[in-house]
Amino acid sequence: MGCFTFKNVGAAAVVCGAVALAGTSAFAITPNKLVSGGLPAYTGATTTDYLTDGYLTNWKSSNAKEIALNVGEGPKKLLINWESFGDCAWATDFTSGCGHTGVALSNFKILTSANSTDGSDGDWIEAASIVNNPVMARGVEIDFAGKSWFKFVSEGEVGQILEIEAFDMSAGGTDTWFFMGTSISQMGIKQQDTDSTTAQLIHARFPAYTPAMLRGGIGCINSTEVVEHLSEYLEYAGNVKFWAIEMGTNDAWGGGDWNLQTYVDNLQTIIDSAKAHGITPVIARIIATDSSKAGWQINPAFLEAVDKLVADNGLPQGPDFYGYFKEHPELLGSDGVHPNADGGGQAMHHLWAEALSPLYAVGDTAEPVLPGDSTATDSSSVRLVRIDAPRGESVTVGVFDLNGHYLGISWQNLPQGRYIVRQKVQGRIVNKVLLKK
Repeated sequence: MGCFTFKNVGAAAVVCGAVALAGTSAFAITPNKLVSGGLPAYTGATTTDYLTDGYLTNWKSSNAKEIALNVGEGPKKLLINWESFGDCAWATDFTSGCGHTGVALSNFKILTSANSTDGSDGDWIEAASIVNNPVMARGVEIDFAGKSWFKFVSEGEVGQILEIEAFDMSAGGTDTWFFMGTSISQMGIKQQDTDSTTAQLIHARFPAYTPAMLRGGIGCINSTEVVEHLSEYLEYAGNVKFWAIEMGTNDAWGGGDWNLQTYVDNLQTIIDSAKAHGITPVIARIIATDSSKAGWQINPAFLEAVDKLVADNGLPQGPDFYGYFKEHPELLGSDGVHPNADGGGQAMHHLWAEALSPLYAVGDTAEPVLPGDSTATDSSSVRLVRIDAPRGESVTVGVFDLNGHYLGISWQNLPQGRYIVRQKVQGRIVNKVLLKK
């Protein structure tokens, strides 16, 4: 691609091409193709297009007791995700700090057919039965070999169904995400209008991937209440590969550090439980406040704790909500705490997509590159990665973390992990990823 001269203007610069990250099986992502996007949803005698459009506009919803989609033949297994509206909280009774409202899609069956022509006729068999579901977003995997249609058949109240998605899981896809969070996520990831979701942004950058994304923010919840309801999180969102976690604003409320150890212990419990169920947690740094409005700021000890938890547990790096919103307080609401509707939620989606992009650059076939291995990944053969370097310097030799942040010219004192190493080899710039053991 011919963009190997790394002269940065300002604090950040862009490498053309990018680093193919050397991953391990723990972080490798196998695509699961979205097969329902834009398809008509049949609700009896009518059809809708907003149930499969991928947008978050919450004034478009359905309360039909039967909703059918024809995704065509081919997939042997489907993951079917759905989201309901309510007040946008994932669960209504996980916290005592706020009252939440909404009717979950609670008691229903998923049926499949190979010969229907309109979602009503033909032969149908039961693929799944859901009883007493209490959450507003969930996914269920079903057998689909030889079928072309599936439909929801509800027995009770339906509530407001926002979106239905179906993903081809025939190859054992692992591109599945649950966004656990507080009201920051409830308002930013789900409720606000955005230009694109994290999943859409990832797909735009890595077309082979269409992430299955469940939004799980709950206003007022803190890490203690998450741990108290951890069995329910695992029951209803434990069949995904990744948990994208935004947690800590309510634990750190007021700016003190009196609750720090409880927060650390709770996050470690969440991490351990997720890993025990084959889930990889990705933790965001706690969002900054606008202290001029809120009257307080996140205590730095909480940020240091998040960074240490990520490093000690060998987790992928999450987005830095603190750094970004500290620099952009105009994207926070009048309370100085929550993302606003005028770009705040959009920024959160973009920050998540940027942070997760290195995992997709790995792909599902990359092999680890060990220290001393002479094989380098040529930056002309891979995708775009943003790299931060010292202001005004030309960096031809250096070590960067997987988000592209400059760490210096040596990794001798760095902890174990994977790093981007930038070198000048035979007169040209080459990037490779090394695993320090």
